[in-house]
Amino acid sequence: MLTKDLRRVSRAGGGYHPQFTDREDRPLAARVIGVYQGHVGSPRTDLDDALEDLEREADDFKLVRGFAKLVEREATFETRSELVPERARSAAFAAAESIGVVTEADRERTLSRAADRLDATPKSVARSLYADLDERQVLVSLDVPWDPAELCAQYDLSLAQTVLFDATELRVRSSDPKALVSAIKRLRLLYEIRKTDAGSSGALSEREVRVTGPDSLFRRTRRYGTRFARLLRSVTKAGEWDLTATIDDRGTERELRLTQADLTPPETEPVVEVDYDSGVEADFAARFAALDLDWNLTREPEPLETGARVMIPDFSFEWKHSNFRVFFEIMGFWTPEYVAKKLAQIEGLEDVSLLVAVDESLGVGEQLEARDARAIPYSKTVRLRDARDALRKYENQLNAESAATLSDALVPQERVISLTALAAKHGVSERAIEGKEFPEHELVGRTLVRPAVLSALEDAIEPGMALSAVEERLAEVGLDDASAVLSRLGYRVEWEGLSGGTVREKG
Repeated sequence: MLTKDLRRVSRAGGGYHPQFTDREDRPLAARVIGVYQGHVGSPRTDLDDALEDLEREADDFKLVRGFAKLVEREATFETRSELVPERARSAAFAAAESIGVVTEADRERTLSRAADRLDATPKSVARSLYADLDERQVLVSLDVPWDPAELCAQYDLSLAQTVLFDATELRVRSSDPKALVSAIKRLRLLYEIRKTDAGSSGALSEREVRVTGPDSLFRRTRRYGTRFARLLRSVTKAGEWDLTATIDDRGTERELRLTQADLTPPETEPVVEVDYDSGVEADFAARFAALDLDWNLTREPEPLETGARVMIPDFSFEWKHSNFRVFFEIMGFWTPEYVAKKLAQIEGLEDVSLLVAVDESLGVGEQLEARDARAIPYSKTVRLRDARDALRKYENQLNAESAATLSDALVPQERVISLTALAAKHGVSERAIEGKEFPEHELVGRTLVRPAVLSALEDAIEPGMALSAVEERLAEVGLDDASAVLSRLGYRVEWEGLSGGTVREKG
């Protein structure tokens, strides 16, 4: 972004049009880069003088300053002096108190006395006194990543971002709406999605994303405005896009329209550092993944229809054994209007299963329950136990339906098979087969074993055998739960330090 004083806009025809660069501005961009390159090793004051000369020659000084502002971000300035400026000043001021500087001769005596104290020369003291002031710092390195054409493209994007800082609302249609919404959520912007009457045109989605601008918030914050402006980088990444913004131009609403013909997408990745809308979401996702449940947690599933609008929940819980899913929204605190919109969206949702974690400070839990949205109240963090309990209601129903599709008695062909493997063969959860009968197997631990296998193991295992030898025998028939099998056969393990165990008969 540029600073506001560097905005260049046209209000011709009552519109609001950023004055982007064209090919004729590339030589000027090249000259700005050249001025910086030519002043590596020089004080900033010399650089500033050269830029002022360039501003006088250019048709628009704001364009020179805009280019310079972008290039300067790639420049490094350092304080270079023989003495530490603070020490030089301290010594010089101390000497001046006793001398009383009035004339040039007094100044020379002061510098000489300060130099004696610092074991330096008067000239080095004089040069170091104010070497840390901005204008005396030295340009030590410059790494401009753009050629003149790319600098113009970067300038255009920065100018558009600066203009959008005064937007009250942004309306975007994109050929990649999912990436757009993902960026909006990661930037934590207020938004809604609506279907347009125009339908899809070209590669553009028929859905329009409306983003609340920084000028519409109760309290305008620079952080929100910066995020809002950064969204433009993500918008330009789509192959085709159309953006319309309402700009608050000192009390007058004006319309700004941009398309992919106006801006070149930058080479840098648009949004990378924010992975979740909030710490609450990130924390919940990390803790849920560690539970190893029969649900996969998917972030930002496909959009849901809600009247003329579209809602993309934060997560969905995907049942591992079928296509069933439960959508999950975490409602934090925003503005009352935003909360009202969310409630209206949930009211109009298509027939889906939805859980909503609600910040208790919002006080809308009862309203959500009335909409059968199954509210999960939370404060600071969403408790896993609450989410687990809410999901268990669905699990019970799903397992009951799965169990009803199976016979009451199951007869696997395998001599040895775990419940996990058997459930997977039937495409159900383990709980769906736990109540079944297995007339030709015995359940040992969590494994079904034919009696003949157990009889063979009874003959093969003897008291006093090393546990490692027993485990090899069990592995040969496909059993890995030694504790359960040995217990079934009447054995225990006697441990001998850390060297291993010996099989003994139970007492």
